[in-house]
Amino acid sequence: MNRTQFLVSLCGLSLMSSSSIFAADIPRPDGKPADTSKPVKVFLIMGQSNTLEMGQVKGEKPGALETAVKTEKLYPFLVDDAGQWTKRMDVRNIGVMQKGNQMNLYRNDWLTISGGKMGIEIGIGHQLGNAIQEPVMLLKSSIGNRSLGWDLLPPGSARVLHEFTDKAGQKSSKVIAGYKDKPDMWDADPAKGLATEPPKEWLDKKGNPIDWYAGKQWDDDIANAKKVLADLAKHYPDATKYEVAGFFWWQGEKDAGNEAHAVHYEKNLVTLIKALRKEFNAPQAKFVMGTIGEVKKGDTGNSGKILDGMFAVSGDSGKYPEFKGNVATVYTHPMSNGGSGNSHYSGNAKTYMDVGLAMGEEMKKMLQSK
Repeated sequence: MNRTQFLVSLCGLSLMSSSSIFAADIPRPDGKPADTSKPVKVFLIMGQSNTLEMGQVKGEKPGALETAVKTEKLYPFLVDDAGQWTKRMDVRNIGVMQKGNQMNLYRNDWLTISGGKMGIEIGIGHQLGNAIQEPVMLLKSSIGNRSLGWDLLPPGSARVLHEFTDKAGQKSSKVIAGYKDKPDMWDADPAKGLATEPPKEWLDKKGNPIDWYAGKQWDDDIANAKKVLADLAKHYPDATKYEVAGFFWWQGEKDAGNEAHAVHYEKNLVTLIKALRKEFNAPQAKFVMGTIGEVKKGDTGNSGKILDGMFAVSGDSGKYPEFKGNVATVYTHPMSNGGSGNSHYSGNAKTYMDVGLAMGEEMKKMLQSK
């Protein structure tokens, strides 16, 4: 049993256990750059707001990273002998986000702690930087409040019929949007079923056309990631070649608020994995996802359906043989500290550190597997 499998099994134990497991064998970075004559190993991070920098760094309060490192003596690889934050010169940290009609580059630096917030990229980056000899780039392309069943719906997603039941027991069938459709759902004609066409116009409350469509955020996030890679040397100095080696996915809160999106989450996740590998010409790229932290094994309702879907898609489940050894699910509930994804785990940096470390460990394990 490796460290991540052990961590995942510790559903009832404290976060201190998971932190000490990882901190025990992660060395401080040596400050040496990677050999940029070798292709950069690129790892794309996608999802919604919890993939962003939501962990509090400063302060002497429980959950702040400074308290975890200086008082609780966790994550010693994050500081040097002088107590300053270490910097990895072999891992590049890139963050892009769609703002209006253009890409905003908000991170373009070597992996370190800077500013007042941090995210899962710190734990992921230290795991991969230690495991990989080639240059590493973490490329985060995401934004908050986005669902897989609508905003991030990937190409290849077809329309589906879904039957809703209201509180009075009345049933109604809806057509759920496929890629490029709008709106997200519309009433199905019983005689036409899936052949029912959407309304010709989708208007807001003021009567103005709505430009959003199924997969709009997917289109933006993928386009922005490709822009970064097309100008590689600007984002990884002196690099000339790259290979997309893996994908990280932490998402699901918004889908949990929509019955149809939750029911079809597993199917959409399978389509997402295949679409990512196709978009980046990376059929062998590994995929690691993290579950919603507050959701426990055995939970029901929409959140339980999403959790079940994530476990089903994992290569260990056997349901999708083509994903064996290249798709993994990290059960994050033991690392959630009682927090929830919708509240960004109350800014608890230990949650973001441990989830990042666990996801990085799973990626490392798959990359090293024969």
